[in-house]
Amino acid sequence: MELHIVCIPGDGIGPEIIREAKKILEKTADVYGHKILFQDILMGGASIDVHGVPLTEEAVADAKAADAVLMGSIGGDTTTSPWYQLPPDRRPEAGLLALRKSLNLFANLRPAVLYEELAGACPLKEEISSAGFDMVIVRELTGGLYFGERKTIEENGIRKAIDTLTYDENEIRRIAVKGFEIARKRRKKVTSVDKANVLDSSRLWRSVTKEVAEDYPDVTLEHMLVDNCAMQLVKNPAQFDVILTENMFGDILSDEASMVTGSIGMLASASLNDSSFGLYEPSHGSAPDIAGKNIANPIATILSAAMMLRYSFNLDKEAQAIENAVKQVLSEGYRTQDIMSQGMTLTSCSEMGDLLAERIR
Repeated sequence: MELHIVCIPGDGIGPEIIREAKKILEKTADVYGHKILFQDILMGGASIDVHGVPLTEEAVADAKAADAVLMGSIGGDTTTSPWYQLPPDRRPEAGLLALRKSLNLFANLRPAVLYEELAGACPLKEEISSAGFDMVIVRELTGGLYFGERKTIEENGIRKAIDTLTYDENEIRRIAVKGFEIARKRRKKVTSVDKANVLDSSRLWRSVTKEVAEDYPDVTLEHMLVDNCAMQLVKNPAQFDVILTENMFGDILSDEASMVTGSIGMLASASLNDSSFGLYEPSHGSAPDIAGKNIANPIATILSAAMMLRYSFNLDKEAQAIENAVKQVLSEGYRTQDIMSQGMTLTSCSEMGDLLAERIR
Protein backbone atom coordinates (compact mmCIF):
# COMPACT_ATOMS: atom_id res chain seq x y z
CA MET A 1 0.00 0.00 0.00
CA GLU A 2 1.14 3.57 -0.71
CA LEU A 3 0.53 6.00 2.15
CA HIS A 4 0.53 9.76 1.58
CA ILE A 5 1.08 11.37 4.98
CA VAL A 6 1.29 15.09 5.65
CA CYS A 7 3.45 15.85 8.68
CA ILE A 8 3.22 19.01 10.76
CA PRO A 9 6.37 19.21 12.90
CA GLY A 10 5.10 22.45 14.41
CA ASP A 11 6.80 24.14 17.34
CA GLY A 12 8.85 23.35 20.44
CA ILE A 13 9.64 19.64 20.64
CA GLY A 14 7.42 18.97 17.62
CA PRO A 15 10.21 18.53 15.04
CA GLU A 16 12.07 16.10 17.34
CA ILE A 17 9.13 13.83 18.07
CA ILE A 18 7.90 13.87 14.45
CA ARG A 19 11.39 12.82 13.34
CA GLU A 20 11.19 9.74 15.55
CA ALA A 21 7.63 8.91 14.47
CA LYS A 22 8.76 9.03 10.82
CA LYS A 23 11.60 6.67 11.71
CA ILE A 24 9.13 4.16 13.15
CA LEU A 25 6.71 4.47 10.23
CA GLU A 26 9.51 3.98 7.71
CA LYS A 27 10.72 0.84 9.51
CA THR A 28 7.16 -0.51 9.72
CA ALA A 29 6.57 0.17 6.03
CA ASP A 30 9.81 -1.61 5.16
CA VAL A 31 8.93 -4.68 7.26
CA TYR A 32 5.37 -4.96 5.93
CA GLY A 33 5.98 -3.97 2.32
CA HIS A 34 4.41 -0.51 2.13
CA LYS A 35 5.57 2.75 0.62
CA ILE A 36 5.22 6.08 2.41
CA LEU A 37 5.26 9.54 0.89
CA PHE A 38 5.91 12.14 3.60
CA GLN A 39 5.14 15.80 3.00
CA ASP A 40 5.93 18.43 5.64
CA ILE A 41 3.84 21.57 6.01
CA LEU A 42 4.07 24.53 8.36
CA MET A 43 1.49 25.38 11.02
CA GLY A 44 1.45 27.32 14.26
CA GLY A 45 4.40 29.46 15.27
CA ALA A 46 6.60 27.96 12.56
CA SER A 47 4.11 29.21 9.96
CA ILE A 48 3.83 32.63 11.62
CA ASP A 49 7.60 33.04 11.40
CA VAL A 50 7.63 32.29 7.66
CA HIS A 51 4.21 33.41 6.39
CA GLY A 52 2.90 35.75 9.09
CA VAL A 53 -0.17 33.55 9.71
CA PRO A 54 -0.56 30.28 11.67
CA LEU A 55 -2.02 28.38 8.70
CA THR A 56 -2.00 29.14 4.99
CA GLU A 57 -4.58 28.12 2.41
CA GLU A 58 -1.85 26.16 0.64
CA ALA A 59 -1.16 24.16 3.80
CA VAL A 60 -4.86 23.35 4.14
CA ALA A 61 -4.98 22.19 0.51
CA ASP A 62 -1.93 19.96 1.05
CA ALA A 63 -3.54 18.42 4.15
CA LYS A 64 -6.79 17.75 2.30
CA ALA A 65 -4.91 16.04 -0.52
CA ALA A 66 -3.19 13.61 1.85
CA ASP A 67 -4.48 10.33 3.28
CA ALA A 68 -3.80 11.42 6.87
CA VAL A 69 -2.04 14.10 8.90
CA LEU A 70 0.50 13.48 11.67
CA MET A 71 1.23 16.45 13.92
CA GLY A 72 3.90 17.13 16.53
CA SER A 73 2.99 20.11 18.68
CA ILE A 74 1.83 23.70 18.30
CA GLY A 75 2.59 26.83 20.32
CA GLY A 76 5.23 28.25 22.62
CA ASP A 77 5.72 30.04 25.90
CA THR A 78 2.63 32.22 26.29
CA THR A 79 4.46 34.70 28.53
CA THR A 80 7.57 35.33 26.45
CA SER A 81 6.90 34.35 22.84
CA PRO A 82 6.10 37.18 20.41
CA TRP A 83 3.48 34.88 18.88
CA TYR A 84 1.23 35.66 21.85
CA GLN A 85 1.43 39.41 21.32
CA LEU A 86 -0.65 38.87 18.18
CA PRO A 87 -4.47 38.95 18.05
CA PRO A 88 -6.07 35.61 19.08
CA ASP A 89 -6.93 34.66 15.49
CA ARG A 90 -3.25 35.02 14.52
CA ARG A 91 -1.76 32.95 17.32
CA PRO A 92 -0.36 29.41 16.82
CA GLU A 93 -3.37 27.52 18.21
CA ALA A 94 -5.69 29.32 15.80
CA GLY A 95 -4.05 27.37 13.00
CA LEU A 96 -4.99 24.06 14.60
CA LEU A 97 -8.59 25.14 15.16
CA ALA A 98 -8.83 26.30 11.56
CA LEU A 99 -7.39 23.03 10.25
CA ARG A 100 -9.81 20.93 12.31
CA LYS A 101 -12.70 22.95 10.93
CA SER A 102 -11.45 22.78 7.34
CA LEU A 103 -11.06 18.99 7.57
CA ASN A 104 -14.44 18.48 9.34
CA LEU A 105 -12.84 16.55 12.18
CA PHE A 106 -15.86 15.78 14.34
CA ALA A 107 -14.63 12.71 16.26
CA ASN A 108 -11.87 12.97 18.84
CA LEU A 109 -10.22 9.75 20.09
CA ARG A 110 -8.22 9.82 23.31
CA PRO A 111 -6.78 6.47 24.42
CA ALA A 112 -5.83 6.12 28.08
CA VAL A 113 -3.62 3.12 28.74
CA LEU A 114 -1.85 2.18 31.95
CA TYR A 115 1.19 0.14 30.99
CA GLU A 116 2.17 -2.45 33.59
CA GLU A 117 5.73 -1.14 33.54
CA LEU A 118 4.53 2.39 34.43
CA ALA A 119 1.94 1.44 37.02
CA GLY A 120 4.00 3.13 39.73
CA ALA A 121 3.26 6.52 38.13
CA CYS A 122 -0.51 6.00 38.43
CA PRO A 123 -1.96 8.21 41.20
CA LEU A 124 -4.63 5.63 42.08
CA LYS A 125 -4.31 3.10 44.88
CA GLU A 126 -2.31 0.01 44.03
CA GLU A 127 -5.31 -2.30 44.37
CA ILE A 128 -6.91 -0.30 41.53
CA SER A 129 -3.87 0.35 39.35
CA SER A 130 -2.72 -3.29 39.58
CA ALA A 131 -5.68 -4.28 37.38
CA GLY A 132 -4.43 -1.95 34.64
CA PHE A 133 -6.73 -0.29 32.10
CA ASP A 134 -6.94 0.31 28.37
CA MET A 135 -9.75 2.57 27.16
CA VAL A 136 -10.53 5.00 24.36
CA ILE A 137 -12.72 8.06 24.88
CA VAL A 138 -14.62 8.91 21.70
CA ARG A 139 -15.69 12.55 21.98
CA GLU A 140 -17.96 14.48 19.63
CA LEU A 141 -15.82 17.47 18.67
CA THR A 142 -17.82 19.97 16.61
CA GLY A 143 -21.24 20.27 18.28
CA GLY A 144 -22.86 20.72 21.64
CA LEU A 145 -22.43 23.53 24.13
CA TYR A 146 -19.09 24.74 22.74
CA PHE A 147 -20.59 25.44 19.32
CA GLY A 148 -24.10 26.55 20.26
CA GLU A 149 -25.43 30.09 20.18
CA ARG A 150 -24.07 32.19 23.03
CA LYS A 151 -24.54 35.71 24.26
CA THR A 152 -24.25 37.94 27.31
CA ILE A 153 -27.07 40.40 27.92
CA GLU A 154 -28.35 42.66 30.67
CA GLU A 155 -31.85 42.23 32.10
CA ASN A 156 -33.17 44.65 34.69
CA GLY A 157 -29.66 45.80 35.43
CA ILE A 158 -28.36 42.23 35.91
CA ARG A 159 -25.81 40.69 33.58
CA LYS A 160 -26.93 37.34 32.16
CA ALA A 161 -24.92 34.83 30.10
CA ILE A 162 -26.59 32.29 27.80
CA ASP A 163 -24.94 29.22 26.23
CA THR A 164 -27.04 26.93 24.08
CA LEU A 165 -26.57 23.14 24.01
CA THR A 166 -27.81 21.70 20.72
CA TYR A 167 -27.44 18.34 19.01
CA ASP A 168 -29.40 16.89 16.13
CA GLU A 169 -29.78 13.17 15.52
CA ASN A 170 -27.39 13.14 12.56
CA GLU A 171 -24.56 14.61 14.65
CA ILE A 172 -25.16 12.00 17.32
CA ARG A 173 -25.50 9.13 14.87
CA ARG A 174 -22.21 9.76 13.08
CA ILE A 175 -20.16 9.91 16.30
CA ALA A 176 -21.98 6.83 17.64
CA VAL A 177 -21.08 4.90 14.48
CA LYS A 178 -17.43 5.87 15.01
CA GLY A 179 -17.60 4.63 18.58
CA PHE A 180 -19.08 1.28 17.64
CA GLU A 181 -16.66 0.79 14.75
CA ILE A 182 -13.73 1.44 17.08
CA ALA A 183 -15.18 -0.96 19.67
CA ARG A 184 -15.23 -3.67 16.99
CA LYS A 185 -11.46 -3.29 16.69
CA ARG A 186 -11.06 -3.60 20.46
CA ARG A 187 -12.98 -5.50 23.16
CA LYS A 188 -16.46 -4.84 21.73
CA LYS A 189 -17.94 -2.76 24.53
CA VAL A 190 -19.34 0.80 24.35
CA THR A 191 -20.21 2.87 27.40
CA SER A 192 -22.37 5.78 26.24
CA VAL A 193 -22.13 8.65 28.72
CA ASP A 194 -24.86 11.27 29.05
CA LYS A 195 -27.03 13.18 31.54
CA ALA A 196 -30.33 11.73 30.37
CA ASN A 197 -31.97 12.19 33.77
CA VAL A 198 -31.83 15.98 33.26
CA LEU A 199 -31.04 17.06 29.68
CA ASP A 200 -33.20 16.72 26.56
CA SER A 201 -30.04 16.61 24.44
CA SER A 202 -28.87 13.61 26.46
CA ARG A 203 -32.20 11.85 26.09
CA LEU A 204 -31.90 12.23 22.32
CA TRP A 205 -28.26 11.07 22.58
CA ARG A 206 -29.35 7.92 24.40
CA SER A 207 -32.19 7.21 21.96
CA VAL A 208 -30.05 7.55 18.83
CA THR A 209 -27.21 5.53 20.37
CA LYS A 210 -29.65 2.68 21.03
CA GLU A 211 -30.73 2.81 17.38
CA VAL A 212 -27.11 2.65 16.17
CA ALA A 213 -26.41 -0.27 18.51
CA GLU A 214 -28.94 -2.38 16.61
CA ASP A 215 -26.51 -2.46 13.68
CA TYR A 216 -23.73 -3.79 15.91
CA PRO A 217 -25.13 -6.89 17.63
CA ASP A 218 -21.58 -8.07 18.40
CA VAL A 219 -20.89 -4.94 20.51
CA THR A 220 -22.24 -4.55 24.04
CA LEU A 221 -23.81 -1.17 24.82
CA GLU A 222 -24.26 0.25 28.30
CA HIS A 223 -25.44 3.70 29.37
CA MET A 224 -23.88 5.65 32.21
CA LEU A 225 -24.61 9.09 33.66
CA VAL A 226 -21.64 11.44 33.41
CA ASP A 227 -21.30 12.01 37.16
CA ASN A 228 -21.16 8.27 37.76
CA CYS A 229 -18.64 7.87 34.93
CA ALA A 230 -16.36 10.47 36.53
CA MET A 231 -16.45 8.45 39.76
CA GLN A 232 -15.95 5.11 38.03
CA LEU A 233 -12.85 6.37 36.19
CA VAL A 234 -11.03 6.65 39.51
CA LYS A 235 -12.79 3.73 41.23
CA ASN A 236 -12.63 1.03 38.54
CA PRO A 237 -11.12 2.24 35.24
CA ALA A 238 -10.50 -1.33 34.07
CA GLN A 239 -14.23 -1.73 33.34
CA PHE A 240 -14.10 0.63 30.34
CA ASP A 241 -13.31 -0.16 26.70
CA VAL A 242 -14.84 2.62 24.57
CA ILE A 243 -16.43 5.63 26.26
CA LEU A 244 -18.72 7.45 23.83
CA THR A 245 -19.85 10.93 24.77
CA GLU A 246 -20.68 14.49 23.73
CA ASN A 247 -18.32 17.44 23.47
CA MET A 248 -18.22 18.99 26.96
CA PHE A 249 -18.46 15.70 28.85
CA GLY A 250 -15.70 14.28 26.63
CA ASP A 251 -13.49 17.29 27.23
CA ILE A 252 -13.65 16.76 30.99
CA LEU A 253 -13.58 12.96 31.10
CA SER A 254 -10.66 12.61 28.67
CA ASP A 255 -8.51 14.88 30.82
CA GLU A 256 -9.46 12.90 33.91
CA ALA A 257 -8.62 9.63 32.17
CA SER A 258 -5.27 10.96 30.98
CA MET A 259 -4.27 11.98 34.49
CA VAL A 260 -4.89 8.56 36.01
CA THR A 261 -2.31 7.08 33.63
CA GLY A 262 0.31 9.23 35.36
CA SER A 263 2.36 9.78 32.19
CA ILE A 264 1.11 12.33 29.66
CA GLY A 265 4.15 11.65 27.46
CA MET A 266 2.59 8.30 26.58
CA LEU A 267 -0.83 9.51 25.44
CA ALA A 268 -1.83 9.56 21.77
CA SER A 269 -4.91 11.12 20.18
CA ALA A 270 -6.76 11.32 16.89
CA SER A 271 -9.41 13.53 15.32
CA LEU A 272 -11.42 11.93 12.51
CA ASN A 273 -13.92 13.02 9.88
CA ASP A 274 -16.69 10.93 8.32
CA SER A 275 -14.27 9.12 5.99
CA SER A 276 -11.04 7.36 6.91
CA PHE A 277 -9.16 10.66 7.11
CA GLY A 278 -7.72 11.75 10.44
CA LEU A 279 -5.38 14.16 12.20
CA TYR A 280 -3.13 12.34 14.68
CA GLU A 281 -1.18 14.04 17.46
CA PRO A 282 0.18 13.49 20.98
CA SER A 283 -1.95 14.77 23.85
CA HIS A 284 0.90 16.76 25.36
CA GLY A 285 2.05 20.27 24.45
CA SER A 286 5.09 21.78 22.75
CA ALA A 287 7.30 21.89 25.91
CA PRO A 288 9.41 24.84 24.69
CA ASP A 289 11.63 24.61 27.78
CA ILE A 290 13.14 21.33 26.55
CA ALA A 291 12.96 21.94 22.80
CA GLY A 292 16.16 21.06 20.95
CA LYS A 293 17.65 19.14 23.88
CA ASN A 294 16.83 15.66 22.50
CA ILE A 295 15.22 14.62 25.79
CA ALA A 296 11.51 14.69 24.84
CA ASN A 297 9.47 11.50 25.01
CA PRO A 298 8.45 10.56 21.42
CA ILE A 299 6.23 7.63 22.43
CA ALA A 300 2.92 9.54 22.41
CA THR A 301 3.59 10.67 18.85
CA ILE A 302 4.68 7.18 17.83
CA LEU A 303 1.51 5.70 19.34
CA SER A 304 -0.46 8.36 17.44
CA ALA A 305 1.19 7.08 14.27
CA ALA A 306 0.05 3.57 15.22
CA MET A 307 -3.50 4.89 15.57
CA MET A 308 -3.16 6.42 12.12
CA LEU A 309 -2.23 3.06 10.62
CA ARG A 310 -5.19 1.41 12.33
CA TYR A 311 -7.96 3.97 11.72
CA SER A 312 -6.98 5.72 8.47
CA PHE A 313 -5.32 2.80 6.66
CA ASN A 314 -6.94 -0.23 8.33
CA LEU A 315 -3.47 -1.69 8.95
CA ASP A 316 -4.13 -3.41 12.25
CA LYS A 317 -1.10 -5.73 12.19
CA GLU A 318 1.25 -2.86 11.52
CA ALA A 319 -0.29 -0.77 14.31
CA GLN A 320 -0.01 -3.69 16.70
CA ALA A 321 3.65 -4.14 15.77
CA ILE A 322 4.38 -0.58 16.89
CA GLU A 323 2.39 -0.98 20.10
CA ASN A 324 4.18 -4.25 20.84
CA ALA A 325 7.53 -2.54 20.32
CA VAL A 326 6.58 0.11 22.88
CA LYS A 327 5.64 -2.54 25.43
CA GLN A 328 8.87 -4.44 24.78
CA VAL A 329 11.10 -1.39 25.19
CA LEU A 330 9.36 -0.45 28.43
CA SER A 331 9.63 -4.01 29.75
CA GLU A 332 13.37 -3.92 28.99
CA GLY A 333 13.69 -0.90 31.27
CA TYR A 334 14.37 1.92 28.83
CA ARG A 335 12.95 5.31 29.82
CA THR A 336 13.03 8.89 28.64
CA GLN A 337 13.52 11.57 31.28
CA ASP A 338 9.81 12.20 31.95
CA ILE A 339 9.09 8.56 32.89
CA MET A 340 12.48 7.72 34.39
CA SER A 341 12.58 5.77 37.65
CA GLN A 342 15.25 4.12 39.76
CA GLY A 343 16.93 1.12 38.17
CA MET A 344 15.86 2.02 34.62
CA THR A 345 18.07 3.02 31.68
CA LEU A 346 17.81 6.69 30.68
CA THR A 347 17.54 7.28 26.92
CA SER A 348 17.30 10.34 24.72
CA CYS A 349 14.48 11.11 22.30
CA SER A 350 16.42 9.79 19.29
CA GLU A 351 17.70 6.75 21.20
CA MET A 352 14.13 5.81 22.12
CA GLY A 353 13.19 6.04 18.45
CA ASP A 354 16.11 3.78 17.52
CA LEU A 355 15.20 1.22 20.20
CA LEU A 356 11.60 1.08 19.02
CA ALA A 357 12.54 0.82 15.35
CA GLU A 358 14.84 -2.15 16.10
CA ARG A 359 11.87 -4.00 17.65
CA ILE A 360 9.40 -3.58 14.80
CA ARG A 361 8.77 -7.04 13.39
